[in-house]
Amino acid sequence: MTKRIFKSIILASVIVLLASGGLTMGVLYNHFGNQLEEELRTEAEFLSIAVENEGMGAFDSIPAEAERITYIDTDGTVLFDNRSDAEDMENHLDREEIQEAMADGSGMAVRDSDTLSQRTLYYAVRLSDGTVLRVSSVQYNLPGLLGGMIQPLLIILILALVLAGVLASRLAKQIVNPLNGLDLDHPEENQTYEEVAPLLTRINRQQKSLQAEIAEAKRQQEEFSMITDNMEEGFLVIDSHTEVLSYNSSALKLLGAREKDARQSVLALNRSENFQKTVEKVLSGQHVISNQEFQGITCQVAANPVFQNGKVTGAVILILDVTEKMKGEQMRREFTANVSHELKTPLTSISGFAEIISDGFVKPEDTKKFAGRIFKEAQRLITLVNDVIKISQLDEGKLPYEKENVDLYELVREIFMRMEDHAKAEGVHCYLYGPHIKTNTVKTILDEIIYNLCDNGIKYNKKGGSLTVTISQEGERPVITVEDTGIGVSEEDQKRIFERFYRVDKSHSKAIGGTGLGLSIVKHGTMFLGADMKVESTLGEGSKFILTLPEDQ
Repeated sequence: MTKRIFKSIILASVIVLLASGGLTMGVLYNHFGNQLEEELRTEAEFLSIAVENEGMGAFDSIPAEAERITYIDTDGTVLFDNRSDAEDMENHLDREEIQEAMADGSGMAVRDSDTLSQRTLYYAVRLSDGTVLRVSSVQYNLPGLLGGMIQPLLIILILALVLAGVLASRLAKQIVNPLNGLDLDHPEENQTYEEVAPLLTRINRQQKSLQAEIAEAKRQQEEFSMITDNMEEGFLVIDSHTEVLSYNSSALKLLGAREKDARQSVLALNRSENFQKTVEKVLSGQHVISNQEFQGITCQVAANPVFQNGKVTGAVILILDVTEKMKGEQMRREFTANVSHELKTPLTSISGFAEIISDGFVKPEDTKKFAGRIFKEAQRLITLVNDVIKISQLDEGKLPYEKENVDLYELVREIFMRMEDHAKAEGVHCYLYGPHIKTNTVKTILDEIIYNLCDNGIKYNKKGGSLTVTISQEGERPVITVEDTGIGVSEEDQKRIFERFYRVDKSHSKAIGGTGLGLSIVKHGTMFLGADMKVESTLGEGSKFILTLPEDQ
């Protein structure tokens, strides 16, 4: 601003200087021109009187430095000239001032010389005898006058510019310094030029309005950031040049990107070909939904373009971790396939035995035997269906069971009584230790958990082996430990024993029966109760299942 004011003052000074100089010279030129005319007139009148009285002798006393004097006869012949030989001069009858003097008594004319940049003033007066006396003087015209004064004018102009520069610099600072010292944070508190007061008032209003808008924008940004940062889904907003405009931490985590990469191109966040193609498609105006792998995580990427006036200006990209969902779908597919297989086996046996009986290929004495086989397979089928129903109910959390006070010791003892025949048939000894601890829980589900653990402990035990259930307490949490001396489970199999239809020893499992859903029911029942399950097992030595129930609430 100081430079602009400085330049303006200098420019104004130069314009004023040139204009005033030009006007002054014009006025002075006219003034001196008028003065010269008056001098010529006076000189001509005095000289005409002298010639009237003395005749041609009056010219003898004219000094050499006098103005040019020409005496002309009535026919235009030059009788005398103090600067030239009269005989060599041409007739002057046609001259303007001569004709005017002969007609009116006096005449004046001005003639300019373009080559010499001069102008000559002529004043002629008629004498009593009809002759004409003419006095002339040379005057420089304005361009010529300026040309002769160019050097002093340049010096004056330079000095004037220097002076104007110094004054302009000081004035600019004096004008700008109060403006530079304005407190724009408190506009109305400033004491400065009255002309600036309306501007400061407007600034104050705009400042308050802007502060309110900034506060609102900041609040909205904080709300948006709070929402997006707490989203498990990845969120990205990009422009048409792939630059990231907005993001959340989940997006960086899922894409395996770093915080410092967040303000770069979205293509720098993940280099996978599928992700690159997704960005390319969405910026071309396509809606894209696809499953992609990022760092071993299966994600669903949903990208939607943003249009403005029919042109793609950016895109919104959502990234969802669907790993568990995909695993669940895979488990459901496997579960359906396994259920179909498990149902097919007993149904095939039942159908086969029934067909043999109906065709009369069974001896009367063998009918009971075949009927027993059909009954056994039917029971197996019923057990499988019941187990599938239990797991489905546990998955959906729709079990209509109420909590009640359960004596854990008595519950295990009842289970032992139900399994007594099974244990004797397998040659397994069952032992129960611990105090009578009561807890508030869903008895039916807890019964299913303990029953399946004990059932497995008998099925997969050794002849003459043992099954031991211990009731204890860890702080305020009841603990039930089921330990057997059976075949044991390897470390690798321990990771999968709770999967549906997973069997450690498939050949042994077929021999002893079972649906393959017992431990899966245990897992889902444990989750339903909010309990914890721990497995300790050594292959060939036995297994220990530790069930820790939650505190009563």
